[in-house]
Amino acid sequence: MSLGPLDYLLIIVGISILVIVHESGHYFAARAFKMRVLRYSIGFGPTLFKYQPKGSPTVFQVAAIPFLAYVQIAGMNPHEDVDPKDPELFGNKSVFARVVTIAAGPVANYVCASLIVFAISLTGWPQSWLGSLFPDDARAQMAPTEPVVGVVLPGVAQDAGIQVGDRFVEAQGQPVDDFGDLIAVTAPRPGQETTYVVERNGERLTFTLTPRRDGEVGRIGLGPVPRDPVYVQLSVGEAAAMALRVPWRLTVMQLEGMARMARELRTDEVGGPVAMGKMIGDAAQRGPTDYFFVLALLSTALGLFNLLPLPALDGGRLGFLGFELITRRRPNEKLEAIVHTVGIVFLLCVLVLVTFRDVFGKSPEERAAEAAASTSEPATPTDESNEAPTPAAAEAPTPTPEGADEPAAEPAPSPAE
Repeated sequence: MSLGPLDYLLIIVGISILVIVHESGHYFAARAFKMRVLRYSIGFGPTLFKYQPKGSPTVFQVAAIPFLAYVQIAGMNPHEDVDPKDPELFGNKSVFARVVTIAAGPVANYVCASLIVFAISLTGWPQSWLGSLFPDDARAQMAPTEPVVGVVLPGVAQDAGIQVGDRFVEAQGQPVDDFGDLIAVTAPRPGQETTYVVERNGERLTFTLTPRRDGEVGRIGLGPVPRDPVYVQLSVGEAAAMALRVPWRLTVMQLEGMARMARELRTDEVGGPVAMGKMIGDAAQRGPTDYFFVLALLSTALGLFNLLPLPALDGGRLGFLGFELITRRRPNEKLEAIVHTVGIVFLLCVLVLVTFRDVFGKSPEERAAEAAASTSEPATPTDESNEAPTPAAAEAPTPTPEGADEPAAEPAPSPAE
């Protein structure tokens, strides 16, 4: 589905919200500790618009390249020409004040995510999202789903010839009454040949498939027939609890995803600003609940990413402050500046490469499909007459949190996946 003018506007608004929230966290913390903020910039590069309130030391500006933002606090750059006794300099404040100022950006992103989750909880959570995030939540238990194929994703099942409309009746010798039975058989068997029996036009066909490994579970790339979502509305108290639980759960899932990519030495799940924009635009087309949930997801991801102990990120600066707190002496300011400069150059290079891949390379869905195919053994379809079924020609729709957003013969993914 192509994006329209309104979708692009919502993409710009969404990304702007994320960066403004983050930088506002730094800005208000710095001002609370009476630090002098010289510049508050949304984007970098040539300035499109700027404004300096009367009597304020801060220039607020919007720059041409909107992917990044920054707050320039006096005294953070050791090469600045400043009075070393100036009480408004960043470096002349206590360690506590500096830690709070640096951490305030990621914290603001988590607060933003919590507020969005709180609002969604009051208006109504799609039941499938609750099941993806918190499988043990009684409110997330959905009615059994008929084991009829509604989605065939590229990969194992599609290569074998399984088609939309096929009904599963057996999996590895066990009867299948709903998609939960199919999940129960498939998930524990990654990389193992598994026999499935389906009904098609009154005829039974047998397939021998090898579920691909995704983390610790097996997947074959199927989804049930989409059905209308069921919404679960929470009380104010439950919404407040959910506002804390969901960002924490998303953080754990994102850390698990990072660990999986590091373990498997792959980057197909890594996306830049273009991929983020497409994610926001696709969510906007599905409705306001999806749109705001994706903003909460990305706000959490932005907060987590900035807390990573990497040079130039907030986590890297917090690392230097931790060194100062433990040793009771400050690290060399010029050395720290060099480390952060190298980090900025490295991150910008990564940003350019990832953006180039997002624009000119294959989509994340195509990369995921190739990864799935590369980790799966060829499937062997058979039926009673030894005639291979016709390969499916149906194209799988774009996954959505409210429908069958991943193979139903697999554990349900998070709305973020």
